[in-house]
Amino acid sequence: MKIFSTYSVKIKYFNHIFKETVALYREAVDYLIEVCLNEWDDISVIKGSLNQQRYVECLCHETADNTNVRYSYFDKGFYKFPSYLRRGAINEAIGKVSSYKSNLANWEKEDKCLRGRKPSCPKAGYVYPCLYKTIMYEETGTYEAKIKVFIRNTWDWITVELRKSDIDYINRRCTTRKKCAPTLQKRGHEWFLDFPFEEKIKLADTDIHEQTIVAVDLGINSAATVSVMHSDGTVKGRKFLKLPKEYDSLNHSINRIKKAQQNHNHRIPRLWSKAKGINDDIAVKTANFIIDTAVLYNADVIVLEHLDRDGKKRGSKKQRLHMWRSQYVQSMVEDKAHRHGMRVSHVCAWNTSRLAYDGSGEVLRGTKGDLDSYSVCRFNSRKIYNCDLSATYNIGSRYFIREILKSLPVRERLELEAKVPQVTKRSTCTLSTLISLNTELMSFVA
Repeated sequence: MKIFSTYSVKIKYFNHIFKETVALYREAVDYLIEVCLNEWDDISVIKGSLNQQRYVECLCHETADNTNVRYSYFDKGFYKFPSYLRRGAINEAIGKVSSYKSNLANWEKEDKCLRGRKPSCPKAGYVYPCLYKTIMYEETGTYEAKIKVFIRNTWDWITVELRKSDIDYINRRCTTRKKCAPTLQKRGHEWFLDFPFEEKIKLADTDIHEQTIVAVDLGINSAATVSVMHSDGTVKGRKFLKLPKEYDSLNHSINRIKKAQQNHNHRIPRLWSKAKGINDDIAVKTANFIIDTAVLYNADVIVLEHLDRDGKKRGSKKQRLHMWRSQYVQSMVEDKAHRHGMRVSHVCAWNTSRLAYDGSGEVLRGTKGDLDSYSVCRFNSRKIYNCDLSATYNIGSRYFIREILKSLPVRERLELEAKVPQVTKRSTCTLSTLISLNTELMSFVA
């Protein structure tokens, strides 16, 4: 598979000089969007994005072989517009119009009583130009480059200096990746060149019965609990990530925000910035912990829960739940795992913590009876166990059950489902279900 990553390099000493370039590019995209809307019936039947781009270019750009141009204003209004930048604007316009037409078709198919507002006509919005190599961008030194911009009413080259720390980071980390054309980008009051990097990775293709997986349970109180498992239900390793210092700092920051809000101070960007920084630090440390564990055990797959964060948060910890960066952690884990050749899979999160891994039913949680912490639970068999650890066993088991059943012929799968009926409902599967399934599989082999 191909992995794309982007690194930003700050442009030094320049600030307002790029505004005209971006404004002119957006005007060109807006004009080309109108062209595509008028000619969409003809564009939509053309196969291939390159052929569509050539067709639109013939409509608006005059050459020696193409003198009959239907939309001649483009060459007059955007005089000496660079060819590669023009083709990039055409592709941008085609993509926006194609998305608008598909959204409009879906809107018209819906019932009039249920459909929402009609999709609005596309606009260029906040698009930025791509500086294609040799035509728009050229490296002249280690920390220096030439880019073509619209300056003094013409397109001309200027030399820009790039921040040394950014270039050194790219040279140190991205030497094995393919460097693509940068995009001129503005963030705040500063300008950057965003360099995309492409790399080809071969993901692990191990048989399901020989796989080693890392089952992860993300939490609010404990950052992550990890179990390393095999397909027969053997647990090879267990690891916990607590981060007590970071969570204490986060609670302290949240309490300071609450105190300020109680005193009617609602504009507190400094306090919110500090809380966000602590939260991001927790997310990064959690993702690194999961990847380090997977690399340590040479795992083939990392199994995560599919966490649905929609809806209104309720309860005493609703603010902590609102600030929980579970999606951010999972996104980082997926990117890092693919770079190491590992696959990432998601399973249903229902009842992973509620059901005991030994199949004894629902667990008792909270500070009740002999339970002194919400992190431990008591099974119906009177056994006291770590609740997050039990959840990781169920997460890994659900992944193996799903993949084992998918790999079997339909007839054998139906026979197994008849002998182990628990596997038919994935949201109630536990580690004991996986062990029972493996027992029946061994009887098939025998």
